[in-house]
Amino acid sequence: MIAAIHRRIWILLLLIVAAGTMELCWAHAVLVHSAPKLNSAVKGPEVKIDLRFSSRIDGNRSSVRLVTPDGATSKLALARQPSPDALQADVTGLKPGAYKLEWQVLASDGHMTRGEIPFKVN
Repeated sequence: MIAAIHRRIWILLLLIVAAGTMELCWAHAVLVHSAPKLNSAVKGPEVKIDLRFSSRIDGNRSSVRLVTPDGATSKLALARQPSPDALQADVTGLKPGAYKLEWQVLASDGHMTRGEIPFKVN
């Protein structure tokens, strides 16, 4: 009888641990840091782009686009991924005005997330 109770307790503990682990595995990649920061003003004409996420991302299947003040959009060439949760790029020739970064990343859980970072160049 005591052995059966101990077995049930162990099974319950294993289920709790497994449920907690599954929750971590299905977390989407959320942007936790950006340079430039959201709605910030930066000095041009050269701008370093640095995006960091809450989980590992697939850099080869992720992208960052720059929308210029006149509405033109260009895909940025990403640098070699500095860490499993980050993307970086260098942009040159930016004139003063309002810009927007549009990012899209594939997280380790297989889900795509995307967002926008408006900023100004002085």
